[in-house]
Amino acid sequence: MKVLVIVPAYNERDNIQKVIDDVEKSAPFVDYVVINDCSTDDTKKVLKKGQANFIDLPVNLGIGGGVQTGYRYALDNGYDIAIQFDGDGQHDASYIKRLIEPLENGQADIAIGSRFVEKEGFQSSALRRAGIKFLSALIRMLCGVKVHDVTSGMRAVNRKVIREFAQNYAQDYPEPEAILSAGLKGATIVEVPVKMHERQNGTSSINAVKSVYYMIKVSLALIIGRITMGKERLI
Repeated sequence: MKVLVIVPAYNERDNIQKVIDDVEKSAPFVDYVVINDCSTDDTKKVLKKGQANFIDLPVNLGIGGGVQTGYRYALDNGYDIAIQFDGDGQHDASYIKRLIEPLENGQADIAIGSRFVEKEGFQSSALRRAGIKFLSALIRMLCGVKVHDVTSGMRAVNRKVIREFAQNYAQDYPEPEAILSAGLKGATIVEVPVKMHERQNGTSSINAVKSVYYMIKVSLALIIGRITMGKERLI
């Protein structure tokens, strides 16, 4: 199958080349595209210097818009599987092969790399883990899908989900909303155990104060999404 790794990047000059090197070394059977989301640091210079395959967005679209750009690229270029892969170095490309196996075997439409199945590697803070548990329970209540690591940015999807996400994708903090949307539309979702690393350089966009705001905002978005979302199924 033709596989694309989508790497959204905003101000990741200290991490992005390491991420690309990891993908090329650990998963040489995939293609990749970096979505440079109008970074204000030297991310673009690093990508140019390394002759990386990247799309340079003229305006900042945020994580949702950046990832959706990658899905549109995947759709337009005939990829069978697309993989989201963070540009901050927290994901490990050695798990890519394991991540796509359920899709290659036709067992799932979406495979999510989960820290919390075997509970190995970096587990995030206690506050964030509590928030993730709450969102997991809320999503299960709203659409009947049980996912432990609902905020994981490491996930693989097949072509019919690529088609859906290229047209409709949440724009702010999209990972939980994407699970709800796909679950309501009949997608089969599985989790694959992975280990993740702690961010080595730069800072996360979500600090302790923002975590509370994030929880409230995402919870409301999920509830409203459940009420307003259409009944159409994935084709």
